[in-house]
Amino acid sequence: MEINVGTADRVLRILAGGVLIALAATGMIGAWGWLGAVLVATGVFRFCPAYTLLGIKTCPAPKR
Repeated sequence: MEINVGTADRVLRILAGGVLIALAATGMIGAWGWLGAVLVATGVFRFCPAYTLLGIKTCPAPKR
């Protein structure tokens, strides 16, 4: 797995995922809120399969 999620994207994914999980756990939104776990996982591992399929990278190019 090649890293394809940048720092800002990573922080937003983790925060949004955490909010969705919290809302689902408190019953404020339905079971779809548990999909926030996917956002948290992609933020933690810095890899998004959808970005790979679409050819997107939000992380800076590695220095040579």
